[in-house]
Amino acid sequence: MGFWDRLLGREETSAPTEEGADEVATAPTADDINASLAGVDALVNDPAVPGVVRARALHVTDAVRQTLPRLAILGLGSYDAYSVVATATDYLPEAIGAYLRLPRDWADSRPVDGGKTSLLLLIDQLDLLATTMDAIYDAANTTDAAALISHGRFLQERFGHTQAPELNLGQA
Repeated sequence: MGFWDRLLGREETSAPTEEGADEVATAPTADDINASLAGVDALVNDPAVPGVVRARALHVTDAVRQTLPRLAILGLGSYDAYSVVATATDYLPEAIGAYLRLPRDWADSRPVDGGKTSLLLLIDQLDLLATTMDAIYDAANTTDAAALISHGRFLQERFGHTQAPELNLGQA
């Protein structure tokens, strides 16, 4: 059962497969996503990781964690929902992993692309992921905020009066 099935409350079913047939990859489950985020947290909490990387990576993991419960609002299967899941399970761990596989002194001092070191490239990537996750979280919340505004307008039209009507409760 995949992440989207659990989110939608679908029951687990097993589809018959032919022996030797390729299995179709399923979407990561909520447990997979949270395990991936915990793995990133553990990676960046290593004292060898520069504080600037740690702070940015934790910002991204926090933004993803805040957004996960609201994925259904974004539309299951939407580009934004996919981006949140992919950031947690692929984009973020891969960026940090590629940086950490390099020797620290080399990664932090040698220009590798456009005069930027691996550290600066990673910081740029983390900033991009953070900005994107913040925007997606805002989009998910804006949906509910718009519904609240609309409901408030309805109530104002329905019950709002410039002057409250007099109630004659004591008269029959």
